[in-house]
Amino acid sequence: MTETSDTRSADSAARGEPRGRLQRLMRYIPLVAPVLLWAVPCWVLLHTGQRWPLPVTLIGTALFALGLIGMPLAMAWGHGRRQQDRAAIVGDTLLGSIWVLFTWSVLLGVLLRLALTVAGVGDGQDRARIVTWAVLGVAAALLAWGYAEARRVPRVRRLDVLLPRLGAGLDGTRVVLITDTHYGPLDRARWSARVCERVNALEADLVCHTGDIADGTAERRRAQAAPLGTVQATRARVYVTGNHEYYSEAQGWVDLMDELGWEPLRNRHLLLERGGDSLVVAGVDDVTAESSGLAGHRAHLAGALDGADSDLPVLLLAHQPKFIDRAAAHGIDLQLSGHTHGGQIWPFHYLVRLDQPAVAGLSRHGARTLLYTSRGTGFWGPPFRVFAPSEITLLVLRSPRGSTPS
Repeated sequence: MTETSDTRSADSAARGEPRGRLQRLMRYIPLVAPVLLWAVPCWVLLHTGQRWPLPVTLIGTALFALGLIGMPLAMAWGHGRRQQDRAAIVGDTLLGSIWVLFTWSVLLGVLLRLALTVAGVGDGQDRARIVTWAVLGVAAALLAWGYAEARRVPRVRRLDVLLPRLGAGLDGTRVVLITDTHYGPLDRARWSARVCERVNALEADLVCHTGDIADGTAERRRAQAAPLGTVQATRARVYVTGNHEYYSEAQGWVDLMDELGWEPLRNRHLLLERGGDSLVVAGVDDVTAESSGLAGHRAHLAGALDGADSDLPVLLLAHQPKFIDRAAAHGIDLQLSGHTHGGQIWPFHYLVRLDQPAVAGLSRHGARTLLYTSRGTGFWGPPFRVFAPSEITLLVLRSPRGSTPS
C-alpha cells in the first residue's frame, strides 16, 4: 500500500507530539530546579513536624527564601555579561551548598525517619528534629571536606594502558593528562604553580591539557594560567579547546597556550617517535566549537588525521567523552577526555551520565578504541568536590611487543 502524504503528516504529528511536550517541559527546568533545591530542604528541616519555636521557623523559612532569590541573581551577575567575580563566588557557593543540603534532606529525610520509626525512637516531633540535626550535620561535614578536596593539589592517578598497535620502541611512554583547570573567580595562581610542579615531578614524555582551562578570557585569567608555561615534557606539550573556552573568546586561549609553549592541536596531529616507532598524537576542537561562530573552529577528526599513516596507533585528545563514537568509527586507539569532573558533587554524576558515555576512568568502545575520562584537575563553579576527587593522571603506554622500565 502506498503511503499518502496525509498519512505521513498524521504520523509525523503523532511522533512529534511527545517530542514537543518534552521540549516544552525542558524549558521549565531552569525555573523549577532552583525552587525544588530550596523548597525541599526548607520543608524537610522546618515543616515536617519539628514544631520549632515560631521565630526559628520564620527566620529559617526567610533564609531559604532569600537563598532562592539570591542564588540565581548572584550567578547571573557573576557568570553573565557583568562577570563580577565576587557575585560568582557567592552564587557558586550557594549552589554547591544547597545541592548537598537538598541531597541529604531527601536521603535522610526518608531513610533515617523510616529507621527511627521502625526502631520506635521517640514521637513524631523527636524523629523530625533528629532528622533535621542529622541532615545539617552531614551537610556541614561534607561541605567542609568537599571544600578542602576542591582546593588541594590533586593526587596522581597512575595506570598502565595496553595499546595492541603500539610499537616496542614506545613501550613505557609516559603521558600526563591535566584537564578542566577552570581558573576562575577564586584566584588559584599558587595552586596552579603547585599543580605544575607536581606534573614536572612525573617526568612525562607528553603532557596533555584537554580543555576548559578557565572561566573568563585569557586576558582576565592570564596570571592563573601563566604557570602552565613552566610545565616540562621530553617530547611535547599539547592542548585542545574545551566548551568553556567558547564562552570566553576561545581564540585568545589558543593564542595564550601557544605563547606559553604548548602546541594547540586544532584538528591536526604530530608524531611522537622513539626507538624506531611512531605514535600519532591528534587533537580536535570541542564539539561546541562550530556553534560558537568562530571562523575555523570545529571538531574535525578527518582533518586531524589528514596525512597520518593509517597503520600507526593514534592517541586522540577530545574534551568531551561523547566524541568517542566518532573516534571509534575511525579506529582511534586511545582517546583522552575530561569535561565530566567525575560528577564533582555526588550524586550529580547520575545526571552527567545522561549526557556522556563515561564519567571517569578507562572504558572500551568498539573493537579497538579505549577512552580515558579524567575527573578533572580543578573544579567548576561550586568550590566543592564530594566523592569525586580531582586528579593528575599518569598513563604509561604499554606495547604487547616489549616491556621497558617506566
